[in-house]
Amino acid sequence: MNAQTATRRHYLMCRPTYFTVAYAINPWMHPDDEAVDTERALAQWEALRRTYLDLGHDVSLIEPAPGLPDMVFAANGAVVVDGLAFGSRFRHIERLPEAVRYLEWFKAHGVEHGVRDAYLPLGIAEGEGDFLTTSTRILAGTGFRTEPGAHRELEEYVDREVVSLTLVDPRLYHLDTALAVLDEETIAYYPAAFAPESQRLLATLYPDAIHASEEDAMVLGLNAVSDGRNVVLPVQAAGLARQLEARGFEAVPVDVSEFRKSGGGPKCCTLEIRVGGGPERGSQP
Repeated sequence: MNAQTATRRHYLMCRPTYFTVAYAINPWMHPDDEAVDTERALAQWEALRRTYLDLGHDVSLIEPAPGLPDMVFAANGAVVVDGLAFGSRFRHIERLPEAVRYLEWFKAHGVEHGVRDAYLPLGIAEGEGDFLTTSTRILAGTGFRTEPGAHRELEEYVDREVVSLTLVDPRLYHLDTALAVLDEETIAYYPAAFAPESQRLLATLYPDAIHASEEDAMVLGLNAVSDGRNVVLPVQAAGLARQLEARGFEAVPVDVSEFRKSGGGPKCCTLEIRVGGGPERGSQP
């Protein structure tokens, strides 16, 4: 199997200064049962950031805010395609202020073509949690968080095909917990996370996709970040790592287990900034 080709990327991350499990808005969160080890979370996050830098990518930082423990999950803050930032409107009231923080960052630091709020009638939109960008389309999740109306709004805003997929397993509440975009033509996903019609659609669009096991899906192995060759994924997803290697990808395991207490993994902590003409060069401090 020929090796895949990596492309330099620009990521936005938020340091987990205030990260904790303060409430329960998905099945992973148990605020009364399991405390977050803050020092360990900080160390794991820093190791993830360093991994991206060591792979040659740019990493910008948004300032964390007290009272917003899930702001560390930068992927949910927006989706940025072709220099256009499409802001988030969160389903749960606890996370609503995060959307404002991320939109303010994009307005201050700039994306090439514009920033648009998602506080519009068409519905809930939770950024890259439910919008995953490929070279030809955007795969969009619904069923638990993002609403189909936002799929259509995004399609009009960025002028790309948006393909709706329905999630059915509450443990995999965002699309980025059930599916990973690996390169321009390849995805990995856990079929049972999707409604039957969505399974059929994915099989048609991606007949050569990697099918993850339930074991790997349930350690959030598909919450992965790929640059086209290197796939950063939870170290616990050993089976998926072997599948990736067999297909010519380089698996880059990281331990982000503290964030799994909130239902998060590497991708949740990572928002990709995509601009027209290819990945952006140069990062903000």
